[in-house]
Amino acid sequence: MTETAQPDAPAPLTDAAILERFQRSKNQPTGSQTLGFRIVGVNQAEKMVEVAFEARAELLLNPMKQIQGGYLCAMLDECMSVACMVASGMTHVAPTAEMKTSFFRPAKPGLIRGIGRVAKWGRTLAFTEGELYDPEGRLLAKATGTAVPTPFQSYKS
Repeated sequence: MTETAQPDAPAPLTDAAILERFQRSKNQPTGSQTLGFRIVGVNQAEKMVEVAFEARAELLLNPMKQIQGGYLCAMLDECMSVACMVASGMTHVAPTAEMKTSFFRPAKPGLIRGIGRVAKWGRTLAFTEGELYDPEGRLLAKATGTAVPTPFQSYKS
């Protein structure tokens, strides 16, 4: 006997379909807009995303003319959260329960590349990692986090 797909079960999304879905979204959260968030790559098999941030000087600088660390934390959180959505096949959000950030060098205004990945996706927790890089490929900051996978239909803000 051969198995057949459930008629009402949606087909799994491809990496390209998820990438297009993010790129065409008209409902980008205001926090993502402030950070200059743009997704540039998706890899479901590796539970990983690549993103770009356009760090604008008029919004994000500290008195030393560097990107304020809290904004870098927000960028890392965004990378890791989107990686969770991708790892779930776009069926879950994953609110952050905790995260730890290490800063390696100052970030300047302009393009910042981010990588987010899910190290382990469990039944009740997801363990995440994120990195930020400057245009020359130098590591700016790194974070690890714990998130709580929650189906979209169950999510209550």
